[in-house]
Amino acid sequence: MSKMPANGTSNSTGSDWEQQQRELKEKILRLKSERNAVILAHSYQRREVQEVADLVGDSFQLARAAQDTDADVIVLSGVSFMAETAKLLNPDKVVLHPEPGATCPMAEMADAEAVRAYRGQHPDTLVVSYVNTLAEVKAESDICCTSANAQQVVESLEPGRPVIFLPDRNLGDYLNQKVGIDMRLWDGYCPIHQRLTAEEITEARRLHPGAEVLVHPECEPEVIRRADRALGTTGMVKYIASSPNREFIIGTEEGLLYKLRREFPDRVFHLAAGHLICPNMKSINLKKILDCLENLEPRVELPEEVFEKARRSLIRMMEIV
Repeated sequence: MSKMPANGTSNSTGSDWEQQQRELKEKILRLKSERNAVILAHSYQRREVQEVADLVGDSFQLARAAQDTDADVIVLSGVSFMAETAKLLNPDKVVLHPEPGATCPMAEMADAEAVRAYRGQHPDTLVVSYVNTLAEVKAESDICCTSANAQQVVESLEPGRPVIFLPDRNLGDYLNQKVGIDMRLWDGYCPIHQRLTAEEITEARRLHPGAEVLVHPECEPEVIRRADRALGTTGMVKYIASSPNREFIIGTEEGLLYKLRREFPDRVFHLAAGHLICPNMKSINLKKILDCLENLEPRVELPEEVFEKARRSLIRMMEIV
């Protein structure tokens, strides 16, 4: 069967497409060196994008790498809030996002005006924003977190203060149960993880008896209850590295399986459900990465009135761990 091209539209044969990909990769690597650029890719990106990246990781790892890099140019291959995060942590660097239309539906479920209104009605409340938020929302927040450090961030908060967690109600509920607190939860969610059902977990167990079930904490509570563990993407990688089990059912976006199979060729991985594919994550391809390196566009820019406040909530997050 012929492999599909990066944009999914060409009539090229599989071998033609593979040759095109090799040529694109060679050009990207040459330009990356010439521009003193670094390519940071989320674990949900296409296979070929992961292959040209200097780092493939979760939101926290990408943020940390963006903060620590000595490159002049950062290419952030992920959704828009990740590119904004890289810019907030690197005000003086060129940050490129190969596909500005690659947004995060969850991030758009919380807007700055609504957060300001909530704060006005509840002035003593601490606002904890998942990093999956727009920069304008981060600017209205006290601190940010990722799935990798959410527990540490929540545990660092001033005891006794009311807290609202946004925008992901599922991750917030998971934290409430795990930490034993009672944060108010914004009514947002990840459409990809939200679609995974408890029945699909049961069916995956039936098809793969003995496999350990790992799901993302952005999944619904009943899905988490039927899994063996709820972990962010980096948490899954670390857990698998130390687990004696050799077979796993993975309940998150399918791009992570490519990373897992590369890092653990002796293990067997099954996607919990075939629909766990984020079209926004998959909208970036090698041609778009090459174009942005050639043109140094599209650049990520943020309004001055948002920048410092949003940066402050991110820096507080980075200081926790």
